[in-house]
Amino acid sequence: MHIDQTEKRYIYLSVGMVAVFAILLAISSVAYSINLVSPEGQVNPAHLTTPGATAYDGFAEPLENRVRMLAPNQYEAYIIGYATKGWKWEPNEVRVPVGSTVTFYVTSGDVMHGFKVQNTNINVMVIPGQISKATVTFDTAGEYPFICHEYCGILHHNMFGKIIVE
Repeated sequence: MHIDQTEKRYIYLSVGMVAVFAILLAISSVAYSINLVSPEGQVNPAHLTTPGATAYDGFAEPLENRVRMLAPNQYEAYIIGYATKGWKWEPNEVRVPVGSTVTFYVTSGDVMHGFKVQNTNINVMVIPGQISKATVTFDTAGEYPFICHEYCGILHHNMFGKIIVE
């Protein structure tokens, strides 16, 4: 089989580019601590906010108590995404001091959502019945908006909130 010289160049160029992209992806995932998130646990979405119904009792707490201080500068936040309750995150505002390390436990009460926190490496799928866990340290004061990045319905654009680092 005869392959034209110009075609060979494009084939080699394409294979070379794929190899370079794969190498750069591997390097950047290590340099920026990018890793695949695995499910932290399973829950019944119908009983998320029922006290004692799940091992993740933080979801059953009132909204104002879903951000817990575990130790100085160590927090955990339990966040639920809803489409059926008006396309929102509960809670939609989290406050922590500068230098805090926050572990987010995020799930959905109804449909698939996405949870992306701006200016961090948090970007997880939020699946009903599954707990996604992500941890980040906030070294700079300011507001860090979070959004739903997975289309979840007609008012998807209303699913946003913010982390206020004071």
